[in-house]
Amino acid sequence: MEEEGRDGSSNSHAEVNGIQMESKLELFGFDSLVNILGLKSMTGEQIQAPSSPRGDAEDVSITLERPKTADVKLGTLMGVFLPCLQNILGIIYYIRFSWIVGMAGIGESLLLVAFCGACTFLTSVSLSAIATNGAMKGGGPYYLIGRALGPEVGVSIGLCFFLGTAVAGALYVLGAVETFLDAVPGAGIFSETITQVNGTTVSPIHETSIHDLQIYGIVVTIILCFIVFGGVKMINRVAPAFLIPVMFSLFCIFIGIFASGKDKPDEGITGLSFSTFKDNWGPDYQTTNNAGIPDPKGSVYWNFNALVGLFFPAVTGIMAGSNRSASLKDTQRSIPIGTLAATLATSALYIVSVLIFGAFATREKLLTDRLLTATVAWPLPAIIYVGIILSTLGAALQSLVGAPRLLAAIANDDILPVLNYFKVTDGGEPHLATLFTAFICVGCVVIGNLDLITPTITMFYLLCYAGVNLSCFLLDLLDAPSWRPRWKFHHWSLSLLGAFICIVIMFLISWTFTIVSLALASLIYKYVGIKGKAGDWGDGFKSAYFQLALRSLRSLGANQVHPKNWYPIPLIFCRPWGKLPENVPCHPKLADFANFMKKKGRGMSIFVSILDGDYLECAEDAKAACQQLSTYIEYKQCEGVAEIIVAPNMSTGFRAIVQTMGLGNLKPNIVVMRYPEIWRRENLTEIPVTFVGIINDCIIANKAVVIVKGLDEWPNEFQRQFGTIDLYWIVRDGGLMLLLSQLLLTKASFESCKIQVFCIAEEDSDAEVLKADVKKFLYDLRMQAEVIVITIKGWDAQLDGGSQHDESLEAFTAAQRRITDYLSKMKETAEREGKPTMADGKAVVVNEQQVEKFLYTTLKLNSTILRYSRMAAVVLVSLPPPPSNHPAYFYMEYMDLLVDNVPRLLIVRGYSKRVVTLFT
Repeated sequence: MEEEGRDGSSNSHAEVNGIQMESKLELFGFDSLVNILGLKSMTGEQIQAPSSPRGDAEDVSITLERPKTADVKLGTLMGVFLPCLQNILGIIYYIRFSWIVGMAGIGESLLLVAFCGACTFLTSVSLSAIATNGAMKGGGPYYLIGRALGPEVGVSIGLCFFLGTAVAGALYVLGAVETFLDAVPGAGIFSETITQVNGTTVSPIHETSIHDLQIYGIVVTIILCFIVFGGVKMINRVAPAFLIPVMFSLFCIFIGIFASGKDKPDEGITGLSFSTFKDNWGPDYQTTNNAGIPDPKGSVYWNFNALVGLFFPAVTGIMAGSNRSASLKDTQRSIPIGTLAATLATSALYIVSVLIFGAFATREKLLTDRLLTATVAWPLPAIIYVGIILSTLGAALQSLVGAPRLLAAIANDDILPVLNYFKVTDGGEPHLATLFTAFICVGCVVIGNLDLITPTITMFYLLCYAGVNLSCFLLDLLDAPSWRPRWKFHHWSLSLLGAFICIVIMFLISWTFTIVSLALASLIYKYVGIKGKAGDWGDGFKSAYFQLALRSLRSLGANQVHPKNWYPIPLIFCRPWGKLPENVPCHPKLADFANFMKKKGRGMSIFVSILDGDYLECAEDAKAACQQLSTYIEYKQCEGVAEIIVAPNMSTGFRAIVQTMGLGNLKPNIVVMRYPEIWRRENLTEIPVTFVGIINDCIIANKAVVIVKGLDEWPNEFQRQFGTIDLYWIVRDGGLMLLLSQLLLTKASFESCKIQVFCIAEEDSDAEVLKADVKKFLYDLRMQAEVIVITIKGWDAQLDGGSQHDESLEAFTAAQRRITDYLSKMKETAEREGKPTMADGKAVVVNEQQVEKFLYTTLKLNSTILRYSRMAAVVLVSLPPPPSNHPAYFYMEYMDLLVDNVPRLLIVRGYSKRVVTLFT
């Protein structure tokens, strides 16, 4: 019993603690709590979300498991430093570097190393800054550039870098095979022997056949592919076996050089000598044959620019570590330390080597002995041959490891559907991408010429390095709140300098290859823009656009825009006066009309709809409706944004829109909506009050109004119109009606039309003066239009007869009868209830004579439009303001009479601002 009591008390105590804990968390409602699941979701890991932490008792508890990761995660040494070192110390150092020193001299060789080293060092600094600005997935430089400059730039540079890395694998394979065949001439299957005659001396020279290079190169590539297919574990076991002999070979080279002063291993080797150093200080650029041997009749002339192209691949390889970012334990620590350490170590090695190589052998020896490092090595040249072969094979292995992972990362981002075949799961090996890389590598091996491949690799690498530098420059310059790299030693000026050096090196090497590589990147960029899937990675360009927009908005200020800088910013009111087809959030022709209001597509439209209801209850519906409207706008190819407002009713919602929509001078200045033609036919009695309220709100908010009547008949961009665009310019509207007619003429649908401007003169004597003034005004506005002046007397005379008079008079009589009936009902209701005459919820005093006058005026205007503009492509007429103390129902009768029998009509009301100017 005591035990049960103790257990019960313990359970109850736990329950109390649980209740207390729940009550504390209840304070935060259903906010996402800071817990393991929440933090993992912020890092982008796909996990199943639990039910609410305050859910019902039936909720099943969730057991968290550690995410499955790759079996092997690499540190700084094995993951970044050694791969970079292995890639940088390649074939160039062993079989070309001493020759470069002989050709350029010690002085310019130091300049060459410093110039190329500065490029890779600055790129490494930029790479370190970007890589330490958050968690990094696979893809290396592609991932960094894409997230900084956008998917189009990222994919274009990433694919070029992939090609460069794949081709570099072929370069290293050819270097290894060439060295092997030079060391073991008997291994050649198609070896060629050339007899050289010098006076009386006859000496055979073994020359490597290109067919041997091809066969051995293909075999070596296949063997390396099998190693890559073994996965990260196999690579980690094999890589040190390639690197250790390389380091030992370097040791043997320097030991041999220091001992060469006594041993004199070959003619032309003087040992470390100051006189030799002085002799080799200056350059000796000359013509050579294809093998690099000085020959006055040779076909290749070398200069500093050419040597930059030859040497630069010897400093590339700094991306080898970042290419394997998906396999690193801590990318933010390993990539900066490993990459910069490898860059500085190899640069120091090259500088020391320039000084030593230039001091221990004559220039002739440097230029004629391509394998001088093997000649001078201690104790046997064979050690150097082994070191050269293994170093180049190690670099080829790193290329075959990095390139497929880069391609798989591009495919996994699902930007280009054509790359879907190369997708891999998390932690998986990119086998298909590896086969594709091997295919490219074999294709380049078949070419068999080392010097033809080198410029291609250089351009692709430099393009990638420039992309990394520009990415860091942009992010550093914008300095967004999310830009907080752990690597603090960076500045936008250094990144800009690095990008500039990359571009300079590209043009120094070959402007032809530069243009070809830029053209290829541009083609990929264009292809991604057309065929690629849209993705928003929060890139730097979006941040730049945002900051530019903010700066532009501040510079615009809140002052009135000058007429020369006035652009229409239409507020398209999508809420229909009736029903639209299902899944169509906006009338299709309303979207077309929005495009007609812009000149060459410049400007912005705001598509707005109102959702009736309470915001707390309808917030999710509003988001879905906004997304649907945005999709429809994009489908209709309209330059605009979508907004959904939740309000108790349409009038309240529109009043909120007209007061708050927009910022500064980027507020909408024209309200565009459809004329409610259906209100009488479907007996929608609430429409007049809403319609009049919207017009009054626009007048008070100083917004122009354009009401489209006959929207169903509005032409699209492919329906060509003929005839005239008739303007009934009755009131001064700041020139908006004139400007709209000019905007219509810029569209293909109306470009064949002519403009007619109709004006009203009160007296006959004023007609000619008014016509001359209007013509002069239109001339100064650069508008071609025919001006027609109608006098009041002529206006009255035309009502005496004609078919248009009969049509208008019939509509006038019907409107007069309806207004009389409506007014009688108002008076009866007022007498019955003992209250003043009420309309639209407020007391009104109706002047019946004024009502008759308004009806007669609209009758005359409608009759005039039918007389002169029955065949017009479109008619524009001034919108009369709703008169005070007139019920909304009366105003709708006036408007119906005005637009009666006019098939396509724009009713326009300007505002207090001028939108056109006479002056230049």
